Amino acid sequence: MKNSVRLALVGDYHSAITAHQAIPLAIDLAAQNFSIGIHADWIATDTITPEILKNYDAFWCVPGSPYRSTEGALSAIRFARENRKPFLGTCGGFQHAIIEYARNVMDWQDAGHGETDTEGRLVISALSCEMVEVKSEITFVPGSIPARAYGKLEVEEGYHCRYGINTEFQAALDAQPLKMVGHDATGEVRAIELPGHPFFVATLFQPERAALKGQLPPLVAALIKSLL
Repeated sequence: MKNSVRLALVGDYHSAITAHQAIPLAIDLAAQNFSIGIHADWIATDTITPEILKNYDAFWCVPGSPYRSTEGALSAIRFARENRKPFLGTCGGFQHAIIEYARNVMDWQDAGHGETDTEGRLVISALSCEMVEVKSEITFVPGSIPARAYGKLEVEEGYHCRYGINTEFQAALDAQPLKMVGHDATGEVRAIELPGHPFFVATLFQPERAALKGQLPPLVAALIKSLL
């Protein structure tokens, strides 16, 4: 069993972001739970290089988009996916995991984000209803990684986002190996995972917020457990 792991927090740190306040707490709770050292570094998206990425055992693409460098964030997600490194994406990390997959697996080189792009296939677009500082129920697919992590199929989690998967491209995404494993009451996608990968999960909601109440977020626990 490993004594320590190195975790890259991919995103541009800002102390005013609630999720960024929660993430160090979540990591500390995971370290205590597994009796392991977790050396986590915030990696600003505009500083990412291939050499930097090689230093880490796992990656967490965190909330806070638009990132200073979309390409930097996408390169980290691609590195984790292709090199089978455990990956968790939350909020903005979910959105960019979808874009990275569309560009580099589906070969949609024009895949983009409705918050920052105006042309191409905007696989991420404005939500029909904003999810800013609200909670909502999510239903997980039985047997999925989130379902196993939480130990149940229905949970309530918090959001701070205005963008999600563009329903125009939902069918094309559903046809891919990438699995849509969490949905809200209207059927919109709230969690994904990549079968065949040691751990590749992303959620539009922010599970890290549980740490603000002193609770170990199940998906953070699952991410670290995948390294042991």
